[in-house]
Formats: sequence, C-alpha cells, structure tokens
Amino acid sequence: MPSLAQVKAELAGGGKSRGLVEQCLARISDQSGEGGRVFLKVHAADALAAADFYDRRRAHGAAPSPFAGIPVSIKDLFDIAGDVTTAGSVALRDAKAAEHDAPAVARLRTAGFIPIGRTNMTEFAFSGLGINPHYGTPLSPHDRQAARIPGGSSSGAAVSVSDGMAFGALGTDTGGSCRIPAALCGVVGFKPTAHRVPTAGAFPLSTSLDSIGPLAATVECCVTLDAVLAGEPAVDLAPFPLAGLRMAVPQTLVLEGVEPAVARAFESALAALRKAGARVVDIPLRELAELPQINAKGGLAAAESYAIHRSLIAKAEKMYDPRVLVRILRGQEQDAADYIDLIAARADFIRRLAAITAPYDALVMPTVPVTAPRVADLASDDAYRHANFLVLRNPGIANFLDRCSISIPCHRAGDAPVGLMLIGEHGADRRLLSIAAAIEAAVSPRLA
Repeated sequence: MPSLAQVKAELAGGGKSRGLVEQCLARISDQSGEGGRVFLKVHAADALAAADFYDRRRAHGAAPSPFAGIPVSIKDLFDIAGDVTTAGSVALRDAKAAEHDAPAVARLRTAGFIPIGRTNMTEFAFSGLGINPHYGTPLSPHDRQAARIPGGSSSGAAVSVSDGMAFGALGTDTGGSCRIPAALCGVVGFKPTAHRVPTAGAFPLSTSLDSIGPLAATVECCVTLDAVLAGEPAVDLAPFPLAGLRMAVPQTLVLEGVEPAVARAFESALAALRKAGARVVDIPLRELAELPQINAKGGLAAAESYAIHRSLIAKAEKMYDPRVLVRILRGQEQDAADYIDLIAARADFIRRLAAITAPYDALVMPTVPVTAPRVADLASDDAYRHANFLVLRNPGIANFLDRCSISIPCHRAGDAPVGLMLIGEHGADRRLLSIAAAIEAAVSPRLA
C-alpha cells in the first residue's frame, strides 16, 4: 500500500503510469483476491489509454501535475460520464447513463488522476457495515479467512486501497462512511466540512449531512486528494508540533461498549501523544447523551432519504435491500413540524458544543468501538442493527456537528485494525489535517 508521495517519486524517477495501472488491474482481476466484490465496473481500456497519454506527456515534461497518471477508485455513488450510477443498488440498473462527470470526479481527472473503476458500497450508502446482498460484500483485509466486514458505506473504496487496487479512493461520508471502513481496513479516511467539496453528481443520502472525502494510505495522501477535491492549491501542510497540543477525550457515549482490543490501541495512542508533549484531557461532554433522543425518529438521514426515495420505492420496493429499506422508511415517522424541530435542535446543539470545545485543538476518540465482526455473525436483523448502531455512533457526531473529521490507524502492526478519530472545528479542515499528520507519525502502525 504505497503512498501517493512514493508513487509520485516513482513517476518522477522514470516510472510509467501504464505500469501502475497494469499493477492495479492485475490485483483487481486476481481470482484469489477481492476485486470481483470490490469493483462493480472496471474501466480497464480507458485507464490504460489515459496512462499511455500521461506517459507521453511526462516524457515531454508536460504532465499537468506530479500526480498525473495515478489510478484512483470511484465510489458507485458518483456520476462518471457514460456510466449508470447504481449507488450499490439493482433498482437503478436501468437508469439513464450520466452525461457528465460529477464535479469531484472531474477535479480528479483535471489533476491527472485516472479513475480505474467504480467501487462497491452499501446500497444507497445507508449503513455503516458495508454489507451488500446484491453484489457481494468486500472483506476487510485483516483475518480475511474469517470473512469480516469492511465497514461502510464506502466499503469497496477502503478495500481498493488496502489491497493495492488503487492508490486512493473517492468516497462519501454521511454518518461515517469514509472513516468507518478506513478504521476497519487499516487506512486513512477523511470527512471534510460538508460544504468543502461539491456534492453535485453524487446520489444523495442526506442533503444536510452528506460530505465527500478521500480514503488513502496516509494522511498526506488525503491532504493531496482533499486539495484537489476542494479546488484548492496543493500545498504542503505546515508542521504541527505535538508539544502543547490540546486534545479532549469525551467521556459520554463514545467510550461505551469499547472492545478490549480497541481500548488497548486507543490508550496506547493517547500515551504516545502524552509522551510527545500533547495535553490530553478528559471532558464530560454530557451533551452527547442528547443525540439518541434528538434523532429518535430516524434523524435527518431518514427524513431526507425518504424524500429522495419515495417515488422509486413505489415502483421498485422489492428490489431494495430490506435492511436499507427499513431505515429509509423511518422517514415516514416525521412530519414537517418534526423535521423543522430537528433542524432547530441541530443548530442549538452545534452552538452549545462549539462553546464547550473551543479551547481544544480537536476531540479524540475511537473511530468505532469494535474491530470488524464476521459477516456471518450479522446474519440476524438484531445483530445487524446493533453492529450498525455501534459503528455509526461515534463518527456520526462529526456529521451532525457539521465539522471535519479523520480516522487514522492506531493499532499495532499485525493486530486487527483500529482507528483513532479526530474531530476538528467547522471549516478548520487544513488545520485538522496538519494535526492529523503529526499524530499519525506518533501512532500509525505504518510508521512504527
């Protein structure tokens, strides 16, 4: 799982984009691997043609960027010109093909990245587990024989990176959909402040909560991809000293039900930060206990997804994953007054927490409180619902607060992947990424 910086250096040293694309295609087509479940469509011919184009451009010193010719994967939620965007569902198979790339995809192309294919996902992005009954479920790279979930909804995105099928992935995050699979697959996942990257051309789940972000091998990779997606100059992050960093660990809700393996990795990460001079303090943040009640009728995601899906459900209800359908139909529990009250409650919650967290550089907590469970252990609806609640609980806080957030691997090399999640302030994306890069150097198994 090389970083974008390593691949960029390889290209600068005479390496060929075609070789990178062929390497990724070989891993996708490997019958012993996960490619058949990770990719719903592979753009092999287009990717090879683009690679040859960039190799010729680079030979003449005319590549559009140092990253030109590097393959990335695209979540099946995004429009790619000429493709049908199925959003991990079979209900949209007969939809009209997209006429244009989504802005996020177009920005990646403009920077020279090569979309190598469309990745699998939870149907309509409405689960944090990554299970898809229509196209199969990509498996977490850890203990693969046990067939563990990848996390979702950007399941294929995470596995495409962990398994070297792409050097970065375009995902979405409505309640943790970049960070959960990143945590369970041992990669980095970044959720920007929602308005940072345009969501046009991405099939929506919740227009209030949807964010578009990258998954990749390192924080630095996510910095590069985020700048492209946000339409900002690709500048190096200013080093952020860990000494004096003010980190707050909420004591309400987010540490409940933490598995021993996750607890050990989390405490080890905090110890490493303290050793480096960071000030890590526990704060009650009792307000988090209000979230279950605020979202008791399914929250914004249920209300807004039902508004999006009700006409399609009327025509194709039997084609939906029943576990996704039941979550969408919860939107029927809310009337207009409930929705207006929820919007007001969210604004009040954001205002109150902003005053409490202002003295800290970031909130820190386990991305999810468990390691990846086996797919077989989630066969019952009760087990599925419980696991889905657990994995979404912590990441969803950042979406509700409309803040930026990132998951960084913090487990020991060889152990089950565990993510360390940071939540920054609204709009402070570059600052959070600088902090994350410094923390990654202290806690990542990749850099150990």
